[in-house]
Amino acid sequence: MSAAILHVSGDYPDAIDSAKTPVIAELLALTRDRFGHCVYSINRQLADHGPFVRRLLRAPLQPHLEVTARRHDAGLTAVAYAAPSKGLYHRAMLERLADWIADDVERRNLRPALVHGHKLTIEGIVAERVAGRLGIPFAISIQGNTDSRILAVRPDLRRLFGRIFRDAAVVFPFAPWALHCFERRYGRRAGPTILLPCPTDADHILAPRLTPPRVMTAFHLRNYALKNAGALVAAAAKVEAAIDGFGLDIAGGGEESDVASVRREIARNRARAVAMIGPVPHADIQGAMNDHAGFAMVSHRESFGLVFIEALLAGCPILYPAGRAVDGYFDQSFAIAADPRDPLAIAEGLGRLARDQARLKNDLAIWQQSGRAEAFRRDAIAKTYGEGLSGAIATDAPV
Repeated sequence: MSAAILHVSGDYPDAIDSAKTPVIAELLALTRDRFGHCVYSINRQLADHGPFVRRLLRAPLQPHLEVTARRHDAGLTAVAYAAPSKGLYHRAMLERLADWIADDVERRNLRPALVHGHKLTIEGIVAERVAGRLGIPFAISIQGNTDSRILAVRPDLRRLFGRIFRDAAVVFPFAPWALHCFERRYGRRAGPTILLPCPTDADHILAPRLTPPRVMTAFHLRNYALKNAGALVAAAAKVEAAIDGFGLDIAGGGEESDVASVRREIARNRARAVAMIGPVPHADIQGAMNDHAGFAMVSHRESFGLVFIEALLAGCPILYPAGRAVDGYFDQSFAIAADPRDPLAIAEGLGRLARDQARLKNDLAIWQQSGRAEAFRRDAIAKTYGEGLSGAIATDAPV
């Protein structure tokens, strides 16, 4: 019988929020042949301020937690919990949620061998407590965007975060830069730490080929500000004056208001070489990338950025935000980092994608052919994750 893994994730699509990213669901699907996965998909909702405060005044050390649950099937339970805004009682509410989950696990007579919390500073708090209640080890992931932000703004919880980081049977950072955020504060772990890229079904390897000097970006247009697309458009306006034939193609759909916002930005910067090409079906995204000189996105926040891996596998060099996304995975010419706050660095990166296309794509072809690209494909990710879980299960349970 396969070992059972209990997952706590705020990023798993469920009946409460079906629009969540499919990354965690994809990761579990890749290893269902080796493990029985049982997911508690958690959804934080804003607590009614008045009643919460009144109950808190009566019992200041025991904040009340309201929980509602929807059981999809034996493998998925959607849980909504009410918590105050601005991270108030962050630890206390999550520990009470952990107690609710542990009680539910015992009521259902589940026998997991491991608990996996899919963000250290949120689900990790739950996973550690549930694991302690059940007498089993726990694993954590580090998602750079959320985990680095909470680590920075909650100095009162740094001792707790350090304990979770050190005591986890295995740690799965999405990217090297995310791991470094914790190592700078807590030092290196004694236990295993395994870099785990996010899986994508767009992981075909396409050989690079020379194209006109047009660069591509892709995102849902409602995320225009988060993706820092205004800075990208402004940079493109500068580069088009220096490189004949240069252009930036923006792929993505959205509401009419989203489209209008992007068009205004293009007009404001007089970016004649920037074109909006509409949404591209995910099945066609790698083909579109292969048709371009490079792919560029300089988001303000990005835990991993699957689109960068899809581009590299599609033979398309990338411009990505320094200190975010895939930073730390590559030291080759075809992966260019730019500070998203530095307009000159963004323009220089776009220029390199267009001007040095032949050299960058030659280096990318060598990387693809070396076998190193395989680490970012589904089979390798499944193997890495499965071996990490198996090793964690074999460790001693927390005392």
